[in-house]
Amino acid sequence: MPKPIVAIVGRPNVGKSTLFNKLVGQRLAIVEDTPGVTRDRLCAECEWQGQRFLLIDTGGIDTNTDDVLLRHMRAQAQLAIDTADAIVFVTDIRSGVTAQDSDVASLLLRSGKPVFLVVNKVDSLGEAPLELYDFYSLGVGEPYPVSSVHGHGTGDLLEAVCAVLPRPDEEGEEDERISVAVIGRPNVGKSSLINYILGEQRMIVADEAGTTRDAVDSDIDNAHGKFTFIDTAGLRRRGKVEEGVERYSVLRSLAAVERARVCVIMIDATEGFAEQDSKIAGYAHEQGKACIIAVNKWDAVEKDDKTMDAQRKKLMNDFSFMSYAPIIFLSAKTGQRVDRLFDLIKYVDEQNALRVATGMLNELLARATARVQPPSDKGRRLKIFYMTQIATRPPTFVCFCNSKKLFHFSYVRYLENQIRETFGLEGTPVRMLIRERGEKA
Repeated sequence: MPKPIVAIVGRPNVGKSTLFNKLVGQRLAIVEDTPGVTRDRLCAECEWQGQRFLLIDTGGIDTNTDDVLLRHMRAQAQLAIDTADAIVFVTDIRSGVTAQDSDVASLLLRSGKPVFLVVNKVDSLGEAPLELYDFYSLGVGEPYPVSSVHGHGTGDLLEAVCAVLPRPDEEGEEDERISVAVIGRPNVGKSSLINYILGEQRMIVADEAGTTRDAVDSDIDNAHGKFTFIDTAGLRRRGKVEEGVERYSVLRSLAAVERARVCVIMIDATEGFAEQDSKIAGYAHEQGKACIIAVNKWDAVEKDDKTMDAQRKKLMNDFSFMSYAPIIFLSAKTGQRVDRLFDLIKYVDEQNALRVATGMLNELLARATARVQPPSDKGRRLKIFYMTQIATRPPTFVCFCNSKKLFHFSYVRYLENQIRETFGLEGTPVRMLIRERGEKA
């Protein structure tokens, strides 16, 4: 049985994201005094006294706006309400009951879901302020005074919420999922790809670059397996990253790379390669992640039977530092080759976790050193005693030798290429460590 879902909703700037961060115990949602900072649904697991559930943070519901982006946010919040088992409705004691609060309350009552009214920013302990009683007028039940900054009142709230949630089947633990971070420059189609895979408008898609600001997780179960896709904010050049909200977004995108097992690096086929693409890919490479280069918007490119091969060769040159990464040409708009993407994700994830027996490695080492002699300097020749693998994700190998100074980087590259030729390791970086005999691996 899937985990129950609790959605946090309310008008803009009442402290929903601060409450979300407090309940999940980490800073996942961006918090800023600007209304409309949270745009997409943000989801994280929460636990209270043995009850686990998924908590969803949503953009503010603004019922009186014609702004396109705010309408998108309102639709996202409605989608969260529709899928939730319980709803936490956040209001602000400092501004009192507003007309927008009343409109949101009416919307929630029509949903028929259990609603828990939170009156936020009650930061002082002791007797509840008299203003709290004004919130009974919303007609959604007893208000819970809470301080999302300090955590006051969150225990009572969680206890009440958990009492109405269905108890998940403890034996039906989810299988291990492949976590996939979709990364790239702004406006290359990252959110469009995930929306196509999900079959719903989960992520806001707009022509304005930078629409996605939070790194949003989406669980996807299909015939190919179980995956968690992480849609991230587009990574711009450092000089173009504005202070405040966008800076937090970039940090969160980098954190998403760190917690993913596979990174899909998206390139816009209509714009081609840019320097920033190599920097984004370089970060995933440095973190040792399995990588795929996905060229999106392939349907919008005029092509003949030689275009794909020409583009592939150019990209292999552009991404020469990660020539191991497979390249796929797809369209998030039409779904072209998206199914093939799942096969690639599974394949590179397996390669990233591959372990090679020490005996097989040393057989390869003997053949490689016989074919190309190790380098020498001033009459002293490099001797490699043995090789072993010490880690996966990424595959990491240690060579024990008589002198690290003699182990030229070109010979390290030669051995890495021999390992790849023999054992595959496509789609994953490889780490080669050099140790002198007697040093610890």
